[in-house]
Amino acid sequence: MEPQTFLVLAVGLIAFGLVSAKLSNSILTAPILFVAFGIAAGPLGLHLVNVDFSGEAIELIAEITLVLVLYTDAARIDVRTLWRYHNLPSRMLLIGLPLTILAGALAALAIFPGLPIFEAALLAAILAPTDAALGQAVVTNKAVPVRIRQTLNAESGLNDGIALPVVLVFVSLAMAMEGPAQSASEWITFGALQVTLGPLAGLAVGYAGGRLIDRASEAGWMTRAFQGLGALAVALAAFALAELIGGNGFIAAFVAGVTVGNVHRGMCEFLFDFVEEEGQLLTLLTFFLFGAVMVPQVIDDITVSVFLYAVASLTIVRIIPVILSLLGTGLNLPTWLFLGWFGPRGLASILFALLVLGENESAQAAVIMATVVMTVFLSVLLHGVTAAPGARWYSRVVGRMGECEETQPVTEIPTRFRDTNSN
Repeated sequence: MEPQTFLVLAVGLIAFGLVSAKLSNSILTAPILFVAFGIAAGPLGLHLVNVDFSGEAIELIAEITLVLVLYTDAARIDVRTLWRYHNLPSRMLLIGLPLTILAGALAALAIFPGLPIFEAALLAAILAPTDAALGQAVVTNKAVPVRIRQTLNAESGLNDGIALPVVLVFVSLAMAMEGPAQSASEWITFGALQVTLGPLAGLAVGYAGGRLIDRASEAGWMTRAFQGLGALAVALAAFALAELIGGNGFIAAFVAGVTVGNVHRGMCEFLFDFVEEEGQLLTLLTFFLFGAVMVPQVIDDITVSVFLYAVASLTIVRIIPVILSLLGTGLNLPTWLFLGWFGPRGLASILFALLVLGENESAQAAVIMATVVMTVFLSVLLHGVTAAPGARWYSRVVGRMGECEETQPVTEIPTRFRDTNSN
């Protein structure tokens, strides 16, 4: 990227930082402002930013961001605590997520009649993960019952890593259907190796690397700074090893995060601080580039069908599977709707689309990319402006319920963001 691009981004970061406290509980969220800033600075606005959509810089930023997001999000989730105290996110992950992908694929086949079945499933899988960053006012607002905000927190922490293998499988199947029989078998083999060797590499590196850091820390051989750097290096090592042996490095990073977070919990404090600070920079950079690069790239491919699918993805494709997954839990209707609505599409969907579609120039890839961008754009706007008011509305509704399933105590899991005191 050119120096001018870095200067524009730096000015934006400083400007937002100066008023960040004032905006923390408003409808003007950081993703909204940085997407808007990117659009204004890019080809659709002042032409201050010129970044090649298919260039190495975009690919490198996407890869680094996705590795760190998958790894740190997974490390936040204590699986034993999740399984013991958090039946709601477990249901939404094990039942709701597959149903969301199925519903999304059926909706794609209905709205885009010419789209092949595996491409329809790929679109649904790319848009299945949720992003707590777009509803930060919900997951950090202590007026919202802890059980409910922790449900959204845990769901967003794990569903990107769970959806990724599904994305890779559908990519492989879609490519297999486009080529000759020999090519098809090669793509299927490639996909199988990606989703098997990747987890093995992540498990091995996460366990061995975490154990070495634990032992060296206990012996007083490592400084605190290098304990943190070592924890981050585990993610990069897992990614690199998986790629070297033919597995998927992103799945490896996710599995390494799960391993570190559940076997070596003591080394996670630095990771949580990292996500709050340096990780926030990568997130805002991604949303800035989304507005400056991805929106202009697909603007000519936006159609009525693309818009209809985006709306469907954020509503019925999300809400109905969530309701079905929560049947029998004793929750009230407002909670079903609250959990169903606050499933924003953001960082993971952007990065998945960049990595699997970035250099694909086919007509189907253009439709999928345009639909992903339109869905994320609407989600950034709609979930951003409704997060704070929605949290306040829901807290009042629950307050009138008295003692109920929603207010049952649970053990908290760290969020990607520090709590606020908003009401």
